Amino acid sequence: MTSVLTLQDATLALDSNAGRVQILHGISLDVHKGETLALVGPSGSGKSSLLMLMGGLERATTGTVSALGQNLSNMSEDALARFRRDRMGVVFQNFHLIPTMTALENVATPLELAGKPDAMDRARAELDAVGLGHRADHYPSQMSGGEQQRVALARASAPAPQILLADEPTGNLDQATGEIIMDLLFELHAKRGATLVLVTHSNDLAQRCSRTVRLRDGLVSDVAEAAE
Repeated sequence: MTSVLTLQDATLALDSNAGRVQILHGISLDVHKGETLALVGPSGSGKSSLLMLMGGLERATTGTVSALGQNLSNMSEDALARFRRDRMGVVFQNFHLIPTMTALENVATPLELAGKPDAMDRARAELDAVGLGHRADHYPSQMSGGEQQRVALARASAPAPQILLADEPTGNLDQATGEIIMDLLFELHAKRGATLVLVTHSNDLAQRCSRTVRLRDGLVSDVAEAAE
């Protein structure tokens, strides 16, 4: 199998008021092209931190993190930002939409930054794909949490990324709305063939993935393939 994400003995330590805190301890993991991978474990186990390493949003303290053959540990911040813009999509629990931009403008922004001449047309098509074409001219404050997350999902998928990273994408939503978001996420994965890695507390959601990695105290405690 082709690996699109590889971590080799990756650690993460961050400074806090109490001193240096070790978050992740020697993580080695391969994520395969086209798979759906769930990161699960109790709060504070390091799930989100591991996802941030995979996306280059945090740098490994020691060890290496590679994505699509590129060593993220050696990239400058500008190079990392371009890499994420062009080849990764990231969906956060808190949406992270730009409040002064409409839904359409939010989705078009990464395409415009990448110099795509058809940014607005592609953004509108992505909003249609998540059922929000009729909300294109609305601002985040005028939309529900579920609608904002659908805009965030459209923004993440608009550049046709090879890797989709989702950090508790349903964490701020009610169950019914969360199920709609996850159906859309898996649908986009199936249509585009992107590799999907998601952090979740939901066992039901983890069971929809082809593989589950369980973390505890900053270590991988178990890796399980989906049951046939």
